[in-house]
Amino acid sequence: MMLGFSNIFRCHRLIQNPVRLLLIRNWHKEPIPVSWEKPEVGWTKLNFDGSCKGRGKGSIGGVFRNHKAEFLLGYAESIGRTTSTIAELSALRRGLELVLENGWTDVWLEGDAKMLIDIIVRRRQVKCAELQRYVSHINLIIPELNNCLVTHVYREGNRAADKFAQIGHQLEKPRIWWHVPPDEVVSIVDEDAEGKIILRRR
Repeated sequence: MMLGFSNIFRCHRLIQNPVRLLLIRNWHKEPIPVSWEKPEVGWTKLNFDGSCKGRGKGSIGGVFRNHKAEFLLGYAESIGRTTSTIAELSALRRGLELVLENGWTDVWLEGDAKMLIDIIVRRRQVKCAELQRYVSHINLIIPELNNCLVTHVYREGNRAADKFAQIGHQLEKPRIWWHVPPDEVVSIVDEDAEGKIILRRR
């Protein structure tokens, strides 16, 4: 039995659609070039990160650099059982405390947790009381700065902070590094300073 023209056309579309969708899906998977960016002259940049492993074991880390990409300060700490969001907020809060202690007034804050950046920048309300305490503390510190920029970066551009957060898991007490980063971070800091581009594949 022969198919009518309209049925043939309908079958043809059913066959073609999966191919077209596959092509579109692959097109959206083009790698994205990511690199760490230096701050402007006179600014200090903080990259921060929180980590949560195993049964909620959390740690934080962060790194400060200047407009020459020179390492100023790094910090890491184990914070016990927590959630990934609390770890990210804790990393930012600790970084801001160090900002005040060092008298930096023009600061660029950058992390790879987009939801957290949205909470801070857009002042999104959070339902969890513990989260709100961290957010409130952060929102009290930021207005004390002359200028403050808050941005999101993909993890590939936040490798130094991520490495400090990983180091935090191994520490029994908080630690700060001044002017010279730990050996595990040296190569990342150097690559960031050189503007190394890493392709992010979704």
